[in-house]
Amino acid sequence: MVHYGHSNQLRQARAMGDYLIVGVHTDEEIAKHKGPPVFTQEERYKMVQAIKWVDEVVPAAPYVTTLETLDKYNCDFCVHGNDITLTVDGRDTYEEVKQAGRYRECKRTQGVSTTDLVGRMLLVTKAHHSSQEMSSEYREYADSFGKCPGGRNPWTGVSQFLQTSQKIIQFASGKEPQPGETVIYVAGAFDLFHIGHVDFLEKVYRLADRPYVIAGLHFDQEVNRYKGKNYPIMNLHERTLSVLACRYVSEVVIGAPYAVTAELLGHFKVDLVCHGKTEIVPDRDGSDPYQEPKRRGIFYQIDSGSDLTTDLIVQRIIKNRLEYEARNQKKEAKELAFLEATRQQEIQPVGEGD
Repeated sequence: MVHYGHSNQLRQARAMGDYLIVGVHTDEEIAKHKGPPVFTQEERYKMVQAIKWVDEVVPAAPYVTTLETLDKYNCDFCVHGNDITLTVDGRDTYEEVKQAGRYRECKRTQGVSTTDLVGRMLLVTKAHHSSQEMSSEYREYADSFGKCPGGRNPWTGVSQFLQTSQKIIQFASGKEPQPGETVIYVAGAFDLFHIGHVDFLEKVYRLADRPYVIAGLHFDQEVNRYKGKNYPIMNLHERTLSVLACRYVSEVVIGAPYAVTAELLGHFKVDLVCHGKTEIVPDRDGSDPYQEPKRRGIFYQIDSGSDLTTDLIVQRIIKNRLEYEARNQKKEAKELAFLEATRQQEIQPVGEGD
């Protein structure tokens, strides 16, 4: 997947230098070393390019980073998070560049990982958009899902991410609309930020010569009302960082009202209001949430050209759920084996004369 944890790593990496090149692996490489990818390689290339700290994307980057790769792209060093990345046979993928002193590390974002997000999606499938009782077979599966030999269950289904004002400041542009800029307002859940969102926001951004795009993010309870009892997968704090990381967005309204009111339009001095081709669910009182911008003639529906939705992502996960379970258990086993081998190397034998 591509999520705000990756964006935060790329933000930190960009701050270490002047130009950030991001290598993205193919589906084949991911499947070989980790398990089935959630997003296709083409989706991942485009999503990474949309992250505002990225200067260049290298498609089909090798899974093991070598000095030859760094030299090919004129890189002084490479950066990775402070977690273990191993090949299918348990080797450190950064061993060569570490030994050459051309490796830097950034901090992982606590509380989010692809494993965690996949787990949340799988656990919400118990009776997804249905009042029917789940089968006893699936109940047994859900209860035992992902438990590793150590007894720790990483598939909590609960976000462990803790938002801070500092994190928002780090992600925010800090820029206000300037004279001559076109202020464009969009609103939604933007849950599991994906290529459909990126394509939509890029098209919105291209509507003006000097755009200033404001994204209004609805409260979790509001998303829950119009999307169903199992949504959103990501909470409001997580969705905020996901959208702020996008190069096409200038500002985010955290907990925007569902109805786009005259007060909101006036407060942000909005010139255009855009919505995708997805259904517009009426407000709680049955009214059209976009009636005011429609009355003013500033409402536009934008076709992103992408058919990917949050629902389809969840369906991809459900389809491959057993493969993801195997992926998670294999990853945990590899990491435990690597840590044990590292520990054994650090234990120095003591001779009789010592």
